Order: sequence, then C-alpha cells, then structure tokens
Amino acid sequence: MRPRDIPNIITAFRFLLVPPVVFLMLQDRFTAALLVFGVAGFSDALDGFLAKRFDWTSRLGGLMDPLADKLLVLSSFITLGWLGWIPPWLVALVILRDLVIVAGAIFYHMRIEQLEAEPTMVSKLNTATQIFLVLAVMFSLGVQTIPAIWIDILLYSVLVTTLWSGFDYIWIWGRRAWHKRGQ
Repeated sequence: MRPRDIPNIITAFRFLLVPPVVFLMLQDRFTAALLVFGVAGFSDALDGFLAKRFDWTSRLGGLMDPLADKLLVLSSFITLGWLGWIPPWLVALVILRDLVIVAGAIFYHMRIEQLEAEPTMVSKLNTATQIFLVLAVMFSLGVQTIPAIWIDILLYSVLVTTLWSGFDYIWIWGRRAWHKRGQ
C-alpha cells in the first residue's frame, strides 16, 4: 500500500458503513445509526482533504467517492421512506432524479462524447439538503425531537433542490449535446 492509496481505502471503508446504517435504522436504533452516518461523513471529509492536500487524487477515487456518498444517502432515504419517516413520493422523486441523470449520462457518453461528470453547485446543494434531512430525521428519532416545521422545511427544500438539480443537468447536457451535434 502506498500513501496515495489512503483516500481510496477510506472511501472503500465508507461503502462498508452503509449496511450498518441501514440495519441500525431498521432496528429503531437511530442514535447509533446517526453516529455511524457521522463517521461516514467524517471519512468523506477526510478522504477529500487528503486527496486534495497531498495530491493523492485518482480516477478510481473520483468515481468511488461520489458513488459511496450516493449509496449512503439513497440507502438512508429508502430506509427512512420504508419506515414511514420520509414520504414515499419524495423517496421516489430522489430515485427518479438519479436514474434520469445516470441514463442521461450514459446516453450522452454513448451518442455524443466522453462525459466528464462534474457536480454542479445546484447538485451539491441538493446533496447537502438530502444529507441534512436524513440527519435531522435520525436526530429527531434518536436524540431529541425536532419540531415538525423544521423537518417539513427540509422535506420541501429537498423537493425543490431535487427538481432544480435534475432540470439543471438536463439543461446543461441538453445544450452541450445540441452544440456538439450541430458541429
């Protein structure tokens, strides 16, 4: 193992934290799930810091890191939806957005050109609101009840940012495809 592999090892560790988070939520152990989710969040910050600080970035890490994040957030969303703590329509919308983005990226890559996927600012905001919602629900269930109005604000923030970021990707990639096809 070389030092430059450390960020990828940390990211791989984050994949391993997904099943315990889901299992703990299914066991109604939300405080423990929140702690494991927090460890995963810390590992995300740590691997990103190390990769940037020491220039230990890699193509593999660039693919694994967002995939680990997405798997953790989507698994948490699906589980909280299954348990009735996040509305099914919002879980479905979050999944649909991700499926549309993946399908669009595959189509773009196959029909237009190789795609270098960089998250947009709106997409980063969407991910942050999704994470805040998951954290708030787990905190409310495991530690201290959060007033419903705050959970509702986060629910509707996720709704807005999910729609906004989905349309943002469609707009950006659609324009790029239009310009490339016109050349």
